[in-house]
Amino acid sequence: MAATIAEKIFSMKCGRTVRAGDVVMAPVDAAMIHDITGPLAVRVFGEMGGKRVYDPDRIIMLFDHQVPADSIPAAENHVFMRRFAEEQGIRNYDLLEGVCHQVVMEKGRAAPGEIIVGTDSHTCTYGAAGAFATGIGSTDMGFVLKFGALYFRVPESILLEIDGAFGRRVGPKDLILSLVGDIGADGATYTALEFTGGAMHDMDMAGRMTCANMAIEMGAKAGIVRPDETTRDYVAARRGVEPLDLAGDADADYRERRHYDVTDLSPQVAVPHNVDNVVDVADVAGTKVDQVFIGSCTNGRYEDLAEAAGVLGTADRFADGVRVIVIPASRTEYLKALRAGLVERFVEAGALVEAPCCGPCMGGAFGLLAPGEVSLSTSNRNFRGRQGSTQASVYLASPATAAASALYGEITDPREV
Repeated sequence: MAATIAEKIFSMKCGRTVRAGDVVMAPVDAAMIHDITGPLAVRVFGEMGGKRVYDPDRIIMLFDHQVPADSIPAAENHVFMRRFAEEQGIRNYDLLEGVCHQVVMEKGRAAPGEIIVGTDSHTCTYGAAGAFATGIGSTDMGFVLKFGALYFRVPESILLEIDGAFGRRVGPKDLILSLVGDIGADGATYTALEFTGGAMHDMDMAGRMTCANMAIEMGAKAGIVRPDETTRDYVAARRGVEPLDLAGDADADYRERRHYDVTDLSPQVAVPHNVDNVVDVADVAGTKVDQVFIGSCTNGRYEDLAEAAGVLGTADRFADGVRVIVIPASRTEYLKALRAGLVERFVEAGALVEAPCCGPCMGGAFGLLAPGEVSLSTSNRNFRGRQGSTQASVYLASPATAAASALYGEITDPREV
């Protein structure tokens, strides 16, 4: 019987044929908790009578939102989580590795056909590896920590066929912003977005992670990139994995089928204060910016930093009066950028290059905006107050657009640099 990727994954895990709309108790292959939402999940685990987690090898713990600890409560949360990890025998990456979603991927903790949950809405990033990955609340995570399974309603799927070839300085972030703008913030609520097509096949893993990461910005439960040789090579370089042919069937029952061609796509910008308020860069070109942030789980990989550095080129410095903050998504990505000379280049141009963490994206640690200030960010959300004052404005764009805007002090089409 024909099935979508999501239906196939749940059928494999449940040991029987299931279809969209079915409610199932499914085993969880991995569970991720971090320093913000993890403490509550651990407390719920205890309130449920939990003594030992279901499998310490399947729990992923790290700190990335408030690192190094920026308050006494944050430090206390870190201590609490460290003690729990030690008691339970859980591998804790602590604050040493970087942003959770990057670390899970680069450590090989996600693979095709797996079900992965995390106490963070952008857990859907792991769909780039062909997993069904979704964010859950801390209460649900307490249940997962104890039982290793969770109730799911198998979602309907929307097939996104992406074809064509990107133009100069246009890429995956522009694609996903255009999709969010077209589908809307609630246009894919509780569905699985299935990414396929020639443009996705040609896309590297960094770009696929960018696309899967922002599936939640359309309300989706998950965003799954159809696995192929690129997926298999990436995962196999990090862990032993059995080959798995996982693709939605041509005659599967999709809620919608949408086709897009990226050939004529322009750089995209999400304007305040909603992620689905997306326009061509030309519509907002000339808007003055006070801060540019290049980083996050959406666009903090080496490929993103190299894209930004390519736009910077041989220019002496970023524009006067613009604060440029660059944060690689992980220690691994930081070292790649360092060894390639990118960190030196950014610092020479006047940027602040910070240790891997969420940084301004979470709006609670550093790099905050004052009332009336404007930020252009490569992150994934631009709600009021997301990066500081509720009276500030956040625009979202690609690393290329961010670098071009930092050069000129105003939103700039990177193709014109």
